[in-house]
Amino acid sequence: MKPFVYTLLFSLALPASDAWSASAVENAVERVAREHVSRYADSIGWTNPQLKLKLSSANLGGCPDDARIETIDARHPSRMRFAVLCNGEKREVVVRATIAADVVVATQDLKAGRPIDASSLTLERRDVTATPGALANIEDVAGKTSRRAMRAGQLVDRRWLNESVLVKRNAKVTIVARNAGVEVHVAAEALQSGKRGEVISVKNSTNGAVIRVRVIAQDTVEPLGIPPEATQ
Repeated sequence: MKPFVYTLLFSLALPASDAWSASAVENAVERVAREHVSRYADSIGWTNPQLKLKLSSANLGGCPDDARIETIDARHPSRMRFAVLCNGEKREVVVRATIAADVVVATQDLKAGRPIDASSLTLERRDVTATPGALANIEDVAGKTSRRAMRAGQLVDRRWLNESVLVKRNAKVTIVARNAGVEVHVAAEALQSGKRGEVISVKNSTNGAVIRVRVIAQDTVEPLGIPPEATQ
């Protein structure tokens, strides 16, 4: 699991006589909330997430240290609800989390429907609490198109992205074959359209051989386990 930095802020008005007891229960609630937020951030894949927790809407004075804690709703880190079973009654606790992480941001204005180049992206630390679609890897954005225009400095949301067709049927493409440190470029014609990572058929322009290849970039493909003579 990726490293986390935790800061806990309490906003409780408690009698002085209950301060020690309430603190132990607060710590237990914070621990449960932290586990929920940790799993949430880890499932998305955010890099170096940093979170702050604020515990509020609670009166835990007099609750035993080993009071049972139930999760009512932890779907949204910005407002999680828990119940502490205290002396035969349930006392609700609201925990609000904010999360910052290194995520993909546009470095220039991007037009809708145009393939996004990696050079127009960077990683910046942003508040992603309300943006579960924020992406941590530039590779997950490069080559795709956006359904909406983006401004420079705007965080990229996965919900806006579409896979871009990088190779169109009948287009001239380049087969890039690599072997033992040697790279060979061969001209070919695409027999199918394809997006990044898809496998399509192309025809070698030199010898007419039809081979299966994987799309790796705009009008660029790589062979799939074929004999060397097929690309010569």
